[in-house]
Amino acid sequence: MVISTSPGPVRAEEVAAVRQPVERAQLLPPRVFHDPEVFAYEQQSWFANTWLCVGREDDVAEPGTYFLARVAGESVIVIRGHDRRLRAMSNVCRHRGSTILDDSSGRVVRLQCPYHAWIYDTDGALRRAPHTEAIEDFDEEAYGLHGIRLDTWQGFVFVNISADAPALLDQLADLPAHIERYPIASLRRARRIEYDVAANWKVIAENYSECYHCPGVHPQLNRLSPYDRGQNLESEGPWAGGWMELIEAADTMSVDGGSHGRPPLTGLSEEDARRIYYFVVWPNLLLSLHPDYVMTHQVWPIDAERSHVICDWYFEPSTMERADFDAGDAVEFWDLTNRQDWAVCERQQEGTRSRTYVPGRYSLMEDMVHAFDLMVADRYADDGVTTRFGPRHDKWSDKRRMTGRATSQPTNGRG
Repeated sequence: MVISTSPGPVRAEEVAAVRQPVERAQLLPPRVFHDPEVFAYEQQSWFANTWLCVGREDDVAEPGTYFLARVAGESVIVIRGHDRRLRAMSNVCRHRGSTILDDSSGRVVRLQCPYHAWIYDTDGALRRAPHTEAIEDFDEEAYGLHGIRLDTWQGFVFVNISADAPALLDQLADLPAHIERYPIASLRRARRIEYDVAANWKVIAENYSECYHCPGVHPQLNRLSPYDRGQNLESEGPWAGGWMELIEAADTMSVDGGSHGRPPLTGLSEEDARRIYYFVVWPNLLLSLHPDYVMTHQVWPIDAERSHVICDWYFEPSTMERADFDAGDAVEFWDLTNRQDWAVCERQQEGTRSRTYVPGRYSLMEDMVHAFDLMVADRYADDGVTTRFGPRHDKWSDKRRMTGRATSQPTNGRG
């Protein structure tokens, strides 16, 4: 499936002020959070031409198991075939275009269209098309369900409905090297909470990318991991991230800061056991690495004004098998934090709709917001230029400057 693109509705001149160093830059023009034409462009040119995380391999572990994903307006089936191979295919019958599966997940022996009962195997091949025996030049092999590109990384399932996009690992660039020591592929989901947020997907990504707001909006979080203790990482690809440091008395991010008997994830250093890493993976995966668990947010745009967010918590199987295992302290902590975030995101969505609002300026605390916005601005401009500035090294006084592999500033600290 080839996805065509056309000149965008946001001119390069409109985002030129964003593409400056953070100390000179302005925020994105407000109409990109509200204009339906801009939203449609993003869906067609970005979401339909990039790798998107849609779930986990564990979600389709057995033959015949499947789940549905909606990608750039397309209904996509992710299914484990009877040959145990994982595939993605269009949820659209090749006859009259009816959708085939309705339930968001399940297990099937075959795929049968509910309209005229065309039947497909779990590999997408057409197996039966009633009353087509006498029609001319009808080749069943040519009428299988349209395949969609699928790849996996660290147990995550990614799909790409474009036939022309680069490989998944090319898109991820140097991100895998930064987190390869984490045993993410072996983790299992303990809990999922879904949210509907009255805010543009970019507002949510920007909010995740800074902790400037944490003292006022997230007092519980800021007590465990102060907003001014962390560092950002240098990025060579479409991602931005870094780490924040736990206080001495905290083991992890939870209601009381305790891990409640959960050991650190296998393979982590003592340094990692004192940090939370936060990554925005273009365009809509938020990846948060804790000492004892991993949390993700998938941010799915509904329209220019609304997003659907899927939040998952993952733990090691051996930890989940313990008699005293309870993820509730971590889930409750982040559920509260999420809802605090959605409230301020919705405030920004409302406020940027005002006729009086003009783009503001980034504080130096928001250089990871700027890093995300640069990914956005470059794609609006579509001029072949990748704008990238390193994290700021001069944010703190020498006595507060942290040491480590990255840079001395707060990360795209959660919040």
